[in-house]
Amino acid sequence: MRTARPGRATGDYEAATGRIAGLPVRRHHVLLIAWTVLWFLVVEPSGGVSWHYLRQGEQLLFDQQPGGGLSLYAHHPELQIGPVSLTAARLFAPFPEHVGQLLAEAAMSGLGLVMLVLVGRTAAWYYLGTGTNHRRLQQRLLVAGLAFIPMWVEVSVRFAHLDDVLALFFTTLAAYALSRGRATAVGVYLALAVDSKPWALSFVPLILALPRPQWRRAALWLAGLVAVAWLPFYLGTSGSFAAARFTIPNQAASSLRWLGVSDPATPWWDRPAQALLGLGLGTLAVWRGRWPAVVLLGADARILFDPSVYTYYSASILLGTLLWDAVGQKRLVPWWSWIALAMLYGGTLVIPSDSACGLVRLAFVVLSAAYVLLRPAKRVRGSGARTAGSQRGRGRAGGRRVLTGARS
Repeated sequence: MRTARPGRATGDYEAATGRIAGLPVRRHHVLLIAWTVLWFLVVEPSGGVSWHYLRQGEQLLFDQQPGGGLSLYAHHPELQIGPVSLTAARLFAPFPEHVGQLLAEAAMSGLGLVMLVLVGRTAAWYYLGTGTNHRRLQQRLLVAGLAFIPMWVEVSVRFAHLDDVLALFFTTLAAYALSRGRATAVGVYLALAVDSKPWALSFVPLILALPRPQWRRAALWLAGLVAVAWLPFYLGTSGSFAAARFTIPNQAASSLRWLGVSDPATPWWDRPAQALLGLGLGTLAVWRGRWPAVVLLGADARILFDPSVYTYYSASILLGTLLWDAVGQKRLVPWWSWIALAMLYGGTLVIPSDSACGLVRLAFVVLSAAYVLLRPAKRVRGSGARTAGSQRGRGRAGGRRVLTGARS
């Protein structure tokens, strides 16, 4: 009986999985790393715009300065940064200011690459047993990642918003845990996201994509860890509620202007409406069997109602389109990632009118939300893509060979 040569078998395996010479990386990973390094080098000289807020916040929280400690949010409501993010910023405190900032920017950029790998593996688990062509999945992830990286560098390097970075990173971990059917991990990661930045509350409907008997466990972990992180500030100083009423200017390029809101600053109802809309759209997406759209819809709610128009806001949109393009649909070309980049980032560079920019933002929210919620669902061969929690058992019962080649 003729047997395959070891060298040929190894070569066939590497070709099938995209590995490079037996290394634990794939070709599309190398291209994405190079793309990230390029953007990092271009943006870093003008980076760190908001890093001083993180430094100020962690010093107030940990160095026993006046107006700090558990009264931090009462005296500094402008620091809309979660305690987990301030704790993470503390890791860079021992370094000189510029060195610490540079290390933080590099670490945050690296998390973006980790998120791309996690999204690829989420898609591989989601489609396990459905006959998915995993080379096409890797190609789809590469093309979507090329759109994702510029916006990720915007939030991680140009603005150095560690809180937004961690909120999106933990949300990505929650989506990956969901694809594996790990209820406790989903609740823990979503709690860490909210503890990093409160607007991540819009992603909580991911819990509803778990099998119903697991909802309670995930929700209890979420509620418990959020309470542990935030209650000490609010029980210790009643003035901490001022942080929830902090306002910012209502800029001329915001979508709010097109909704008829002409208030000069954040209306009193804006933040609650933003959270309720995100939760509602996310819940509707899960009910429609489209949990990979939850992050995109939550981010849509954010930019629809936010009075400001900072470009780093679009990083949450690009994570949402990345998850949708890689997991929510099987098209080779990830159109939504590039549409989002062109409209929300490119539009700010080429459209001179603030009012027109606001209209473009509003149009993207309406079109993207309508598309992911209303388009007819395509039947996927096999049951793997229908129930997030069903991947686990099938992976143990014969899907191991498929999974090995599926890591993206």
